[in-house]
Amino acid sequence: MAESNVAAWPSSKPEQEQEQELEAGLLKPETKQPLPLPQVSSQRRNITDQLHPAFYIAFWITTSSGVILFNKWVLAAANFRFPLFLTTWHMTFAAAVTQLMARYTNLLDSRHKVPMDIETYKRAILPIVILFSLSLIGGNLAYLYLSVSFIQMLKASTAVVTLLATWAFKIVPPNFKVLGNVSLIVFGVVVASFGEIKFHLLGFLFQVCGIIFEALRLVMVQRLLSSSEFKMDPMVSLYYYAPACAVINGALMAVVEVPRMKLADFASVGMPLFIINACVAFLLNVSTVLLIGKTSAVILTMSGILKDILLVASSILLFGDPVTGQQFVGYTIALGGLVYYKLGSETLQALAQETTLKVNDVRQNHPARLRYAIVASAFFLVTLLWFFLGTLAP
Repeated sequence: MAESNVAAWPSSKPEQEQEQELEAGLLKPETKQPLPLPQVSSQRRNITDQLHPAFYIAFWITTSSGVILFNKWVLAAANFRFPLFLTTWHMTFAAAVTQLMARYTNLLDSRHKVPMDIETYKRAILPIVILFSLSLIGGNLAYLYLSVSFIQMLKASTAVVTLLATWAFKIVPPNFKVLGNVSLIVFGVVVASFGEIKFHLLGFLFQVCGIIFEALRLVMVQRLLSSSEFKMDPMVSLYYYAPACAVINGALMAVVEVPRMKLADFASVGMPLFIINACVAFLLNVSTVLLIGKTSAVILTMSGILKDILLVASSILLFGDPVTGQQFVGYTIALGGLVYYKLGSETLQALAQETTLKVNDVRQNHPARLRYAIVASAFFLVTLLWFFLGTLAP
């Protein structure tokens, strides 16, 4: 399953989950006076409330990157050239797990707040499901022809295509100042594309189609499901999307891939790895719910940028994907434009001011800790730069 299965949801600023307060009212039998509230009871929280936000960021980056690298390995390295089967398997697994969760747990109880019937499903959900399936198929087909690093560079343009789609559907009025801001992303992607050594036109077209379908899906989500009664977290959305996606992808798979499938193709991967692959894809949805619920939109955006950088580095290390100096420059420009477009100048200024205040506070109260942090950061940046420069293709 391509990363776009969970790439973005219709929320400019995700709502934070509210902590439930615990009641305590123990009484002494003889006096009937309330006992003092124990210290431990004020800290009795769900395990997810006790974890540091860095855990959710790391969990999301690991699962998101893991799905992409795992899919690339299955489709290319293991020579299992059936991307339609892979997406159908992921959706079937997700449908089965979400159905079990809905039946035996209360984790998907928020679905009862969504007014859903057959007519609403056909009008609001089915068009999104079709676009979702097409984006997954296009994205996975691209892995057969393109490197992970180049695909990630192309995905930087998803924000631009989504913006243009919102203008085309008249969801928001055109803003040429915003268009000027996103032009930096387009320029960076173009520079990176012309620098790609293993360029494959068919793979490029598959990825472009996947980006277009994903952008249209996001627009449909924003247009049809952004009202308060239709707001759904990624897990509830998966509960509704997965069965229909499995059917649509399965029908395409039966026509395109089943006639040329052999048992030897499945033996090259093995059922245990197929199960692990589906579990990692499902955990991506879980990590998305946790990241949205426990952090902010700014953290989500910055985590996505960090994930893209780590993915490019991982693809170079694991698959030997060549990256030219021109691609390095182009992708850096695209990422810079993406950060500016998603966060805006005001947010970036606020982050800079907050960072300055924290640095000054640490410098005054913990000077040794600041020196260690500077040395570690410099070492990390030098190592990362050395790695990229050492792997740049001529």
